Amino acid sequence: MKVILLQDVKSLGKKGDLVNVADGYARNFLFPKNLAVEATPGNLAKLEQEKRARENKLAREKQEAEELAGKIKSSTVTLKVKAGEQGKIFGSITSKDIAEALNKQHGLDIDKRKIQLDEPIKSLGSYEITVKLHPEVEARLIVRVTEG
Repeated sequence: MKVILLQDVKSLGKKGDLVNVADGYARNFLFPKNLAVEATPGNLAKLEQEKRARENKLAREKQEAEELAGKIKSSTVTLKVKAGEQGKIFGSITSKDIAEALNKQHGLDIDKRKIQLDEPIKSLGSYEITVKLHPEVEARLIVRVTEG
């Protein structure tokens, strides 16, 4: 019997997969637990419609991320901090500080978790930081740390 999986089933497949299983397994296990539905023409059409909608959503998200990446590439964030001898700053600058400055200076609302900082910035200077906006889209941002 062919069934469409509604959820991931270990050793059988992922959500949305069309799989062939024994009739008893489908009737006695998959259907009662709402893990699958029978692969009727109506259910297959619904599955295709959901796949198309999901693909359209992913394409739209990627396009929005590319537009945002273009805005980020053309911007520079300047942070003014108190510094001591030899350019060492008091405290450190984290991805949260960079996200807030990006929002305040350029009006771009970026989640701090998307800003990839290996370790907090602890000295004055210019830094090139990667912002991962989408699994396939990254942007480079220049952060200038000055004494102020």
